[in-house]
Amino acid sequence: MNECAGNAGVFRPMFLSFIYFVGNAIATRIVPSLNKEAWPAKYCLFFFFLLVTMFVPSYPLFSGFFLWTARLGAAVFVILQQIILIDLAYNWNDSWVEKANEADMLAYGSGSGWLQGIVGVCVAFYVSSIVAIGFMFSNFDECSSNAWVISLTLLAVVGITALQLSGSDGSLLTSSVMSLYIVYLCFSIVSKNPKHECNPQLGENDVWGITVGLFFTVVSLAWTGWSWSAEARLSVESAQTTKAVAPQSSDVDLEVPFLDQDDQPTTGLVTEQDDPAEENAKLGHVWKLNLVMALISCYVAMILTSWGTVNGLDENRNAANPTVGHVNMAILGVSQWLAIGLYSWTLVAPRIFPDRDFS
Repeated sequence: MNECAGNAGVFRPMFLSFIYFVGNAIATRIVPSLNKEAWPAKYCLFFFFLLVTMFVPSYPLFSGFFLWTARLGAAVFVILQQIILIDLAYNWNDSWVEKANEADMLAYGSGSGWLQGIVGVCVAFYVSSIVAIGFMFSNFDECSSNAWVISLTLLAVVGITALQLSGSDGSLLTSSVMSLYIVYLCFSIVSKNPKHECNPQLGENDVWGITVGLFFTVVSLAWTGWSWSAEARLSVESAQTTKAVAPQSSDVDLEVPFLDQDDQPTTGLVTEQDDPAEENAKLGHVWKLNLVMALISCYVAMILTSWGTVNGLDENRNAANPTVGHVNMAILGVSQWLAIGLYSWTLVAPRIFPDRDFS
């Protein structure tokens, strides 16, 4: 039973999920309509192989090969998550500003509520970021490595906000969202420190980190599915239109002979079903969603197991395998500064290349 408990109990279903979505991505890249077919068989096969994995040793397949595959896949998803989050934050700001403008067109001043909502969200996110940084300074500041990470995160929050306010590009709402996100990544970094004096939460279940990580996963998945399918759903070509049908006269022309039911002309609306080629064209994006789901499988495995950190402690209450903790800190540190760099580029690029359209 110990072989299937703890981290190994997470790796088994996530490994199968990863394999399934990779296989489904390859299949739907060739024939997109396969994504909608044979779902009962897919569920049965998944649970059958999940049962089979109970009899497979954890090492080397799950706690060896898949552990490192999941770490790399999760790191890739974190980068994708950052792009999604930046795009979502920009669209969120644009949506509320547009609603404020539309309300002002109907009645001047009535759109102020949307603008006040933007300011309120910004204040809430920046206050949360400052409180979280203060919490980390008071609980994770016993080591110079943690102090450097927290201090650089504070400087990054100030830096991206000042960079956004110094120009006309970007929005304060987007800056507040990214500030809160990089503070979350900072907490993830210091909470993976393998030394007890640097990490008072070492050996404990990181419920807060798991909850926030899964929340970002759900948001990323929802926005990915909506954005990739929105164009097809909202395009004029895909919209179904109806034509007015002239009312038929209730008068009966007795000079026209009655016809048998089988000989009567066909009336009503005639609809056409899409041929396989058109259906495959509409589902052309499905393989990308399957790839994202494969990366999410890796990310969820890492979130639930603290990036595969060994929970055992030695006699000094340090992690039994400190190398794992240092590797996880490095992966998250690179991810954090990638997020800072990506958002900073969205602010700097329009200034460097003013002739290009970055919208």
